[in-house]
Amino acid sequence: MIGKNLLNLFASSRSTTTCTYKCGNACFGEDENSSSNLYFGEISRRSALKAGGLTVLAVGTGTAMARGTAAAQGLSSSSSMFGSSGSSTGGATDGAYQGMQFDAVEPNKEDAIVAPAGYASSVLIAWGDPVIEGAPEFDFDNQTPEAAEQQFGFNNDFAGLIEHPSDPSRMLYMCSHEYTTEPMMFHGYDAASPTLEQFKIGLAAHGHTILEVSKVPGSGDLKREFGPLNRRITASTPFELRGPVAGSTYAKTDTDPAGTTVLGTLNNCSGGVTPWGTMLSGEENVDQYFGNAELLSDADVKDKLKRYGIAGGETQRKWERFDSRFDASLTPNEPNRFGYVVEINPFDPTSTPVKHTSMGRFKHEAGNIYVTGDGTVVCYSGDDSRFEYLYKFVSTRKMIPGDMDNNMRILDEGTLYVAKLEGNSPASEIDGSGQLPSDGAFDGTGTWIPLVTVPEHGPAVSHVDGMDAVEVCVYTRLAGDKVGATKMDRPEDVQANPKNGKVYAALTNNSYRGAAGKDDVDESAPIRENKNGLVLEMDDDHAGTAFTWNLLLVCGDPNMAYSYFGGFDKTKVSPISCPDNVAFDSFGNLWISTDGNALKSNDGLYAVAVEGDRRGEVKCFLTVPAGAETCGPIVTDERVMVNVQHPGESDSATAEAPTSHWPDGGSSQPRPAVVVVFPENGGKVGIA
Repeated sequence: MIGKNLLNLFASSRSTTTCTYKCGNACFGEDENSSSNLYFGEISRRSALKAGGLTVLAVGTGTAMARGTAAAQGLSSSSSMFGSSGSSTGGATDGAYQGMQFDAVEPNKEDAIVAPAGYASSVLIAWGDPVIEGAPEFDFDNQTPEAAEQQFGFNNDFAGLIEHPSDPSRMLYMCSHEYTTEPMMFHGYDAASPTLEQFKIGLAAHGHTILEVSKVPGSGDLKREFGPLNRRITASTPFELRGPVAGSTYAKTDTDPAGTTVLGTLNNCSGGVTPWGTMLSGEENVDQYFGNAELLSDADVKDKLKRYGIAGGETQRKWERFDSRFDASLTPNEPNRFGYVVEINPFDPTSTPVKHTSMGRFKHEAGNIYVTGDGTVVCYSGDDSRFEYLYKFVSTRKMIPGDMDNNMRILDEGTLYVAKLEGNSPASEIDGSGQLPSDGAFDGTGTWIPLVTVPEHGPAVSHVDGMDAVEVCVYTRLAGDKVGATKMDRPEDVQANPKNGKVYAALTNNSYRGAAGKDDVDESAPIRENKNGLVLEMDDDHAGTAFTWNLLLVCGDPNMAYSYFGGFDKTKVSPISCPDNVAFDSFGNLWISTDGNALKSNDGLYAVAVEGDRRGEVKCFLTVPAGAETCGPIVTDERVMVNVQHPGESDSATAEAPTSHWPDGGSSQPRPAVVVVFPENGGKVGIA
């Protein structure tokens, strides 16, 4: 049983339905990491001992209703909305940095996009809208697999926006479709007996979309278009497997005896856009798609599958009934072909997407590129589970502008590292209350431990005793266990700030921190039952192996003692909970989207100052509709874009009785969608 932390009585707002279909209830039950290597807290304690001792935009109808305060929305600004009293954030011109000059949005439970006064919004595209010219318009009651393969997929997560290669009036929008929520997709869905047609529609609704969009003159708005670069990638699209795992005994199946071609990609969460213009996408909670592992007779195979969360009998979706590749008892190698960073060339709709095994196999939240001054390419990624690890891949191949054949090989050759962190304060100063240690910061040092090196020519080299290079790449979690990597609180999106070069990681939460049999609080996780999450800042020697770190944010209710906002005045910040994805504006401000707000408000997108005397200031820029998650933030001078995932998902919601009608309004079914928010006057985002 988890002990109760009286300072932090909140729970995630995610519904049971969302937890079941998004990640297979990954945040509940037994940890996938049962290794005996030291938890972060144990490292910290041992080092200490050694040291001595508003505007509501009803997008579907095109109407806007001004609501400037929480009280105007039927919420009490001095109620228990966040625990004690609502925090008061400053206005647009109270000295806020450029990029953060807007009126902060108050916490709310609206079934709408809520943005600051002076901003408009539109829906670019929603689930089921045609992507390929000639595709039928969406009809909830008459879905087909053939239509779904040409329409916008379900639950869009990562988003990227790049310039069009030949038309300056257009851009390319790219996104992943992480997962499907079948009870919200079909009338009369029977979870115990799904149909073949529903299975095929589910396959088609996963994957990615590449979409041409046109710029609206004089505005930051965008419009979807049909064009030759438009493309849908699904869970049936062939992918090329690259790197040490390709062609190995771990990748071969009866249907792919060469072990080099994988059908589809699954549970693509966040990602990144590379400097050479491709899209990276992380395969995350792929375990939930593979059933019947308990029927395997090989104990070693079963143990390794269990380390990746693949255990038990039937899956929730029961896809294994329709395709043996999802039955681990029949095709035990098939799971080894998922859990990688995939790369897609959006400029060539006929190109084969790639899975890069050199970057390791785990629950990749994302893959984000940083290029050093000498041209070295570094890719950061987090393993999104409780007590899992942070990674980076340092390539030995340099980018050559315009040479896509070369550039699509950059992430195949180099060294994969995992992070080990140490705190620098005595354990006695970390008591679970969130009180800062005597040095005034939660901080320390870190080392990147090499796991495997893949050279341009010759065999890959393992740096892990007892594991060869292929094993390291296919069982990367086990490699991290062996070298004593630091167990962290759900490391998700990890990105380097292009302005200051520092690396920021969203650590979403870990309510098991300090639970019986689990690690207690430490300098990296100073709150027991961490329900609101942390934001880690690293000053990294990007191509090297050393870094320093600190906690920029201990998220939560600013009125409570446990929260920390980089030293900024907590009476002047927005409450923030469960950080998920990060982005940066042109001024270097950090932007954070949230997933599972544990403070009884809708999820949102927040701007955070990271430098100067306003460091740690947090301002909410927008909130998404009730039941939804804020995904894939894009922040430019012209516009802010977010993917709105699983709107209206709640424990009481069904397709027959939806609790949301966003974005179309009326009595319509809720649909995941892409939102564009832009200044009404044609000005710049965050500039008053």
